Amino acid sequence: MRRVPGRTDHVVVVGAGYAGLSAALHLLGAGRRVTVLERADHPGGRAGRLDLISPRGTWRMDPGPTVLTMPDLLAEAFAAVGDCLERRLDLVRLDPAYRAHFADGSTIDVHTDPAAMADEIGRTCGAAAVAGYRRLREWLTSLYRVEIDRFIGANHDSPLGLLGPDLVRLAALGGFGRLGPRIAAFLPDERLQRIFSFQSLYAGVPPARALGAYGVIAYMDTVAGVWFPRGGMRAVAAALADAVVAAGGVIHYGRTAVGLPRAHGRAVGVRHRPSDDPAADTDVLAADAVVLTAELATSYALAGGAPRRAVPLRYAPSAVVLHLGLREPRSTAHHTISFGRAWERTFTEIVSEGRPMSDPSLLVTRPTATDPSLAPDGADQLYVLAPCPNTAVGPHGWADRARTYRDHLLTTLAERDHPGLGAVVDAVEVERIVTPDDWAAVGMSAGTPFSLAHTATQTGPFRPRNLLRRLPNVVLAGCGTTPGVGIPPVLISGRLAAQRITGR
Repeated sequence: MRRVPGRTDHVVVVGAGYAGLSAALHLLGAGRRVTVLERADHPGGRAGRLDLISPRGTWRMDPGPTVLTMPDLLAEAFAAVGDCLERRLDLVRLDPAYRAHFADGSTIDVHTDPAAMADEIGRTCGAAAVAGYRRLREWLTSLYRVEIDRFIGANHDSPLGLLGPDLVRLAALGGFGRLGPRIAAFLPDERLQRIFSFQSLYAGVPPARALGAYGVIAYMDTVAGVWFPRGGMRAVAAALADAVVAAGGVIHYGRTAVGLPRAHGRAVGVRHRPSDDPAADTDVLAADAVVLTAELATSYALAGGAPRRAVPLRYAPSAVVLHLGLREPRSTAHHTISFGRAWERTFTEIVSEGRPMSDPSLLVTRPTATDPSLAPDGADQLYVLAPCPNTAVGPHGWADRARTYRDHLLTTLAERDHPGLGAVVDAVEVERIVTPDDWAAVGMSAGTPFSLAHTATQTGPFRPRNLLRRLPNVVLAGCGTTPGVGIPPVLISGRLAAQRITGR
């Protein structure tokens, strides 16, 4: 594994999102002095904070990811500095992990306990489907065991480094085939196929085109389990940041990195300024090594330009998100997936045709089902996510039609008549609509919070690498580099960046 050469005593980390904080903890645990620069006034990055206020109180909302899996990776980051997950966070395991509603009126609860899920499948899909589920669960578990250390959790210097027995095992498991057909071979019921394959959208690729290897995301959701931190997802970033400071790290909020001064072919610091004053004088924070966790294009700009690629970068679809503060409590699960009748056509619309889904499938999260304190007394909140085209393939001008699309989504939920989700529009007291234009306005390339799609040419060693040739003491972390998108990969990316500096 290639490492940063030369002295690395003081490392400056740009960004206090999950990747930056993970990197900081692993660096501190290896004896480095660490300073973090964060442009916001709080930690979290994409998983930051959104407070909506009315006369009756404050709704504390999660503007970014709402599905937390693989908490062992958080425990690993805390343990790097001798800290403890249980002391920092109160995590609740969700059961069901999801509640799936379908256009035919049926509902399937997704349990991570194998016996409970087998009973649910037998009740809703018949005894024959249970055997297929058990085989699928074994396959997903085998995928995870083959991939997690060798392919997901390791630094790659060259595709040739993957050659070996694990690559043969992954191929034998069908990791280089297509995910959708593989899932269908286990589960003839289309409803179950959707439940165990929709996760590929997290990676920006429709199930029919995603590599079978991305079944590992379904493993994380449906086998390893889904969790929620009391206090909301912001509590995770706050806990990581507190651990960084407790271990001797320094975090400067409200500072935007604007450049990397250089000498003798290395970065010698990070030039930064106050985030709220673009005209202010800049300061330079000296560094022996730098970890950049900003949006990939931003990190490349700080480092002096993007490396050449034979294949242009391709970005994942985006999303419209509705943050809704409701006047009174609802009665629905923490995570609900509302599937429309259409499936394959919806992917064609958002990926190829560049238009919103005509029959949308939606993720509806109700964090107050687990932590009522996130809304004022007697109130509730919902987070409605609708995948949509990014701005590279879809239209701009969302400001002119955001409200109309919001009404369409809420009308769609009302027409589907899911228990607890009917007539939501009449209960809204405060709200925020976030569109691809909004993601683009905060610097996210192609107006998507999901960064680069996990296509075959942007997976594993073919994804943008975390080492830069032109600046050998600058390392990348975050969803745009290896291993990829999602909370578990981003936490791993921080560890991998630290290992480039400290060794394994």
